[in-house]
Amino acid sequence: MFGTLLVANRGEIAVRVMAACEELGIETVAIYSDADRDAGHVAYADEAYNVGPAPASDSYLDGETIVETALEAGAEAIHPGYGFLAENAEFAARVEETEGLTWVGPPSEAMEALGEKTHARQVMQAADVPVVPGTTEPVADPDEVRAVGEEYGYPVAIKAEGGGGGRGMQIVHGPEEVPDALATARREGEAYFDNPSVYVEKYLEAPKHIEVQILADEHGTVLHLGERDCSLQRRHQKVIEEAPSPALDDRLRTEIGDAARRGVREAGYTNAGTVEFLVQDGEFYFMEVNTRIQVEHTVTEEITGVDIVREQLRVAAGERLPYSQDDITFEGHSIEFRINAENPAEGFAPTPGKLVTYDPPGTIGVRIDDAISQGDTIAGDYDSMIAKLIVTAADRERCLARSERALSHFAVDGVHTTIPFHRLMLKDETFVTGQHTTNYLGESVTDDQLEAAVERWAGGVELAAADRSSAREIAVEVDGRRHTVTIEGGLSVADADGAGSSPASGAGGGPATDGAIVAEMQGTVLSVAVEPGDEIAAGEVVCVLEAMKMENDIVAGRDGTVAAVPVSEGDSVDMGDPLVVLEGDR
Repeated sequence: MFGTLLVANRGEIAVRVMAACEELGIETVAIYSDADRDAGHVAYADEAYNVGPAPASDSYLDGETIVETALEAGAEAIHPGYGFLAENAEFAARVEETEGLTWVGPPSEAMEALGEKTHARQVMQAADVPVVPGTTEPVADPDEVRAVGEEYGYPVAIKAEGGGGGRGMQIVHGPEEVPDALATARREGEAYFDNPSVYVEKYLEAPKHIEVQILADEHGTVLHLGERDCSLQRRHQKVIEEAPSPALDDRLRTEIGDAARRGVREAGYTNAGTVEFLVQDGEFYFMEVNTRIQVEHTVTEEITGVDIVREQLRVAAGERLPYSQDDITFEGHSIEFRINAENPAEGFAPTPGKLVTYDPPGTIGVRIDDAISQGDTIAGDYDSMIAKLIVTAADRERCLARSERALSHFAVDGVHTTIPFHRLMLKDETFVTGQHTTNYLGESVTDDQLEAAVERWAGGVELAAADRSSAREIAVEVDGRRHTVTIEGGLSVADADGAGSSPASGAGGGPATDGAIVAEMQGTVLSVAVEPGDEIAAGEVVCVLEAMKMENDIVAGRDGTVAAVPVSEGDSVDMGDPLVVLEGDR
């Protein structure tokens, strides 16, 4: 087993990996950006090293620096968590090729093969796993897309080969929409995944999203740990996950588990992974493989008793899985609620800020995975997750009742959260009866319902009071390595929190253009919809900003004529940076 491991991630998943390491006697190394000096995962680790400024592209996505840091720290292995570089086959190969380092994940060759969606479809077909009807080769011509529509009927989905979470996907309802949709999907594939290749498949309009957890070692053992139902989604992003699925009968459950095992065995896959399927009208179809640990692995752990992260580490160290398929049993029901800093009444817009109150629930059947404490700030630099609430009981009915109790005792003030949305779902007949599909939220849950839920159940969002304690611990760096020191006598709020600068300060430190349409958080410009000279109306979308893993429409606050657009697609912006300047602004 490894003596020291570096976790190439942040937040709750970094702490989750470190907890497994701690039980195995493995020393842990954290990495952090400038924005994360005081983050929970940094405090939890045995050692911590700075890897760059706040933008993920300059820190958590800097594979070269991360590997160099691992060597400097004396780490023998790297665990990527999920997100960031977790499914980056090039980074996995870099780790594999570095003497003295082990990659905790599937082989880079398997990651590359299954990361290309058309190749993954070919692998699954070879293993006799059903796939959604469509192409098994990339398409570039509109006529190829129309051919799929003509053969299987519209709508069809054009999907980026490197895509996921709905990114790089365009739904086409008729042949006239094909040229624009194809161009958009290719452009988004290039922007998001550095890969413009796309493929086409029949679009299932009301499926269940079912995924199967896999564990495989280097000695020929391939296990499935049952399925999870991830059908409750918003913009193709999962919000509540549960295990087992309330929609599968015993026959379908057995068939889908066996299919997942066949598929990963055909791919030569080892370590943990997830095979995702769409289920509709009693039939299931392969969708994709996630070559990493999943956010929702927790519910599988709860009903199987298997520590998936621990087994990831053991498999990476060359050890055998201590189970056969017959040893895997399932007890009870478990649901995970993603507690995010988002306002459901405002289209789930991210709401970064300081946690004036953070008091999660406890007692029987409740698990909290987090990396934060009261007084911490949920910044706008990364995703909006505060914590994961996992509730487990003997059956689904009791699990839902226990979830109501847990959510009612989850106190968060200082930012809006998704707790009101979750409480709304626990009173929603379609969700409670397990009849929801992937399109349910978008088509059936109204803005009025969400606004009423926030009004009824939201905590306070008042600003945090100044901390006037006489002593404060702060993080300092010496040669890029983090140390904690105590300052007696306290610090001013401006000194401690960086306040005192203009809220409209841009990246260069100067004030943003007065009255301009500015970024409300740090993010990346995905698209710009206007150009100088355009006449726009109040409420019109002027650009789309990706922040905290969410796409946010930026709209004009008044009518006017565009005088300047100081940003372009792909630019990183900070809170307060001007995005569009209207005539008359200065």
